[in-house]
This record gives sequence, structure tokens and C-alpha cells, in this order.
Amino acid sequence: MKNNNQRKWEILGMTGQKVKVDDIVGILLENRGIKTPKDKKEFFEPTQPEKIGLKALGISKIEIDKAIKRIKRARETKEKVIVYGDYDADGISGTAILWEILYSLGLNVLPYIPERFSEGYGLNADSIKNLKFQDPNLKLIITVDHGIVAHKKIDVAKDLGIDVIVTDHHELAITKPKSFATIHTTKISGAAVAWILSREIVKEFQIPNSKFQISDSLELVAIGTIADQIPLLGPNRSFVKYGLEALNKTKRPGMVALLEGSDLIKGPTRRRVGPYEVGFIIAPRINAMGRLEHAILSLRLLCTKDKKKAQELAAHLNRTNLNRQRIVEEVTLHARRQVKKDMKIIILAHESYHEGVIGLAAAALVEEFYRPAIVLAKKADVAKASARSISGFNIIEAIRKTEEFLIEAGGHPMAAGFSIETRKIGEFTKRLNEISKPLLTSEILTKKLKIDLELTFGQLSQKLFEEIQLFEPTGLGNPTPVFTTKAVEIIDARAIGKDGKHLKLKARSDNFIFDGISFGLGGYYSAISSNKKFDIVYSLEENTWNNHKNLELRIRDIKSDS
Repeated sequence: MKNNNQRKWEILGMTGQKVKVDDIVGILLENRGIKTPKDKKEFFEPTQPEKIGLKALGISKIEIDKAIKRIKRARETKEKVIVYGDYDADGISGTAILWEILYSLGLNVLPYIPERFSEGYGLNADSIKNLKFQDPNLKLIITVDHGIVAHKKIDVAKDLGIDVIVTDHHELAITKPKSFATIHTTKISGAAVAWILSREIVKEFQIPNSKFQISDSLELVAIGTIADQIPLLGPNRSFVKYGLEALNKTKRPGMVALLEGSDLIKGPTRRRVGPYEVGFIIAPRINAMGRLEHAILSLRLLCTKDKKKAQELAAHLNRTNLNRQRIVEEVTLHARRQVKKDMKIIILAHESYHEGVIGLAAAALVEEFYRPAIVLAKKADVAKASARSISGFNIIEAIRKTEEFLIEAGGHPMAAGFSIETRKIGEFTKRLNEISKPLLTSEILTKKLKIDLELTFGQLSQKLFEEIQLFEPTGLGNPTPVFTTKAVEIIDARAIGKDGKHLKLKARSDNFIFDGISFGLGGYYSAISSNKKFDIVYSLEENTWNNHKNLELRIRDIKSDS
């Protein structure tokens, strides 16, 4: 099966040559569903997270009150409390937030992160029993980033005399678990849910000098939100905007060490950390521990006050991440060869696939073939699976329609995970194909490059660039503004980078000339000639050289206009 990198250009708005910058900004906002004056004000001046109401988040005040009352009792009776997190960046960040605030209150509390390979995702019945055996005074578990579908495990805890407070943002099953309190919404990340509970705890307990502490932990919310690919609109825009501000001023020893170890801090110079740096540099390092070893080390990095320990842990995360990259390449290379042309949904299982990286392999297959992908790490009895989807296909909904074959499943419309008896993989594959084929139309399976609007080079200005900067932080749901200009002359071009994979060029239209750079489009070099004109898709960037600032085009796609 060949990869599916041919993209259909979809222009969302059109302008004429006399349209002003303000009108262009208005179209950009409308393309993101931001239409009313209230929505625009909230977009450009997001509400401080401290002031976002529970109702706006879809979180029950009754459940919050129940949780806080139970936490108060645990504090008064000196019960053992476990903050039971998840092993990904969202879960680890949320666990750090909640554990730090409870520990500062004087609770007898410890964080707990399960080991992926022996305990699996979320609550584990044997682990709960072991924790109770180790400390009979354990009477309260608070989950972070999981628990909303853990009905049986919560029942196990209750039978042992342990109350469970669930904090989660994953999709509900048909019924809610019988937890003591359930702090749940799908509108924000798991770390953000933990932060909101922490915020309400701070209000209730009236901790002296707590405002700085709870605001400072917003940096961890930003990491969790970006890492979990939550759309950066509404409350999530607020969490990420103010969280990134905190992250760029962080004094947390573990974060400073991580930023130094990934060259985001070099001596006195700090590179500005935005969504890209979090998503592609910071979060992968935090995630690497849970994928290959034990995520408790990532948690320790975030929470340590010891600079030397932080540096040791950050170095270990860096080494583990390099190893993770190598294993992902091996799994993806093998999986790619198994993909067949007629697959509308890619489902691949193999004994050699490393359970810790199958989600990344699935994501790589989606990127290459633009099909939903499920990769299973096949074991003798039980296989673990990770799924990634494409826009318009709810992967967790489809998977849950095959529940007769599954041990357990959970996730989001775009990403999910489940476990299954190995002997049932064939039946599962057949059933999921039956469910998916009518839904995966040719329209859904066509990769689209969404373009905000068509502009001329004469409309590209410093003022427009400055207005575009106000759209930051950009990401899922609020993408970087993307434009197209037609019939452009490429007056100079050269392939750059290893194997000529990238392209540097000069483009001219209406007597305006801009430098441009594209990553991954080096293959177009041979097709570029002076007697042809091209349509290009790009975003606008600023290049600084010798204290001079120039606008530059980040080219996303090129095609001949003939």
C-alpha cells in the first residue's frame, strides 16, 4: 500500500486585494468558530484559570464538595491517601499537581504511578490489594487521568474499606463507577481536572500564600493539555496560555534540568517554550519513562527540590527517550510493510511489537497512510492495543461496539487503548472492519490541508504578522493561520538537509519577493523551473538575522498552477 500524502486543499475563506488586516483577522477567527464579541474577547484575553467556573467546565459542584469533605476527613484522621496517577505526561503532571497540594496540607499522602507492563493502565486490583497490605491505614485513593470506566476495580477498593475519588476526562461508559465522588469532564485534560480540584481545595482550606503555589502549577497543566492533544480553545486556551507563561519562568528544579538537558536553556539564554517545544521536546521525554521503564521517575523529576537529583533524572529521561525513538523506528518499519492496499482501517498485531510504543507506531501509520490505525503488542494470552484515528471517525466509539471481544477499553474519539485475549484478535478485526467500512467514506479518507484564506503577497505585512501572533498558543483546534497564494514564480530554489529532504526558495508575485523554507518537500526540487508558476500554501514567520527582522514563508505544500 502506498502512502496517502496527496492532500486536498480546502480554502475556508477568500479575500480580495483591498481587504484590510482587520478583515483578515475576522476571517481567521470565524474559521475557528469564534464569532461573537464575547467569544473574541475571551479568545484574545482568556479568563485566568483561577476564575473559570465549574459550570463552564461541566464539573459538578456537588461532587467537588463531596471530594473536599472526604479529603478533610482524611486529614483529620491521618488516614493514608494515595494519589493514583497514569503513566503518560498528562497523568504524571496531574498527579504532581494534586500530590503537591495535598502534601502541603499535611495529609499522609503518597503518589503512585502503575508500571505499564505488569500493572497496565489505570487502577489495578492486585496493586490496590498490595497497597492496602503495605499500609492497613490506606482508606482513600484519588485517581488522576483515569478511573471513569474502572467499575470493578473501584468495587475491589470498596470491599477493602477504601473510598475512591475519581478525577478523569476520558469518555464515559454507559454507567458511572460507584466512586465516593466523581470529578469528571471531557472538556479539559486530566492534569487540568486535577488542577481544578486542587484549586477548590486551596479555596476551602484557605492555605496561607497558596495563590503562588496553585498558579505556579499551571505549567504542569500546560504540559498535560498539549501532550494529550486537547483542542486549544475555550478553557484549554486559558490553561495553556497562562501555563506556558509559568513554564517560561519556571524555577522548578526538575523542569529547569529538563529544559537544560534538551537545550531549551543554554547558560543564561532561554529559548521561548511554546506548544511545539512542549509537544515534541518536553512531553516525549516525560512519556519515555512510562513507555520503556517506570514513569515514577518522571514524577520524581517534576516534584524534586534537589537540583543535583533533578539533573541526574533529566539525563536519564534523555537517554531513555533516545532509546524510545530507536524502538519506535523498528516497530514502525515492520508495521509499514504489513499494511495492505485494501485496508480502510489498519489493524496490525505482532509478537515483536513493544507495548510501550505501539501508540506512537499507530500515529506514524496514520500520518503516512491517512487511515485509522490500531497496533497490537501480541502476547501469549493477552494483547495490548493502541489506536489512533483521523478526523471524522470516532475510534473509541467504534471499538466499544466490539466489547464482546475486549477485556477493557478506554480513550477519546481520536485515540484509544484496549486489551484483548490474543486468540480473539481475528474475530475482533473482522467485526471492527464490518463496523468501520461504511463509516470510512472516500471523503473521510482524503487527507485535507485546511487553508484559512487566499492572499496576495502584497497583503503580507508586519502588521498582519503581529496580529497573527495574538493567536498563540496555537495547536489542535486553533491551528497556526495558513494562507495560499496562486501563480507564484519560484526564482531560486535549492534542496537542503540530509538527503535533500527540505527546500529553501525565493518566491515572487506582483513584484513582492519572500524567502521560503519547507520541511519534507525536497522532492519538489526537480519539478521547479523558471518557466512554471506554482500555487503555494504557507504560514507567516519572522526571521531574525544580525538584528534585522524579515518576514519568511514556512511552505506547507506546493503544486503547479497549470
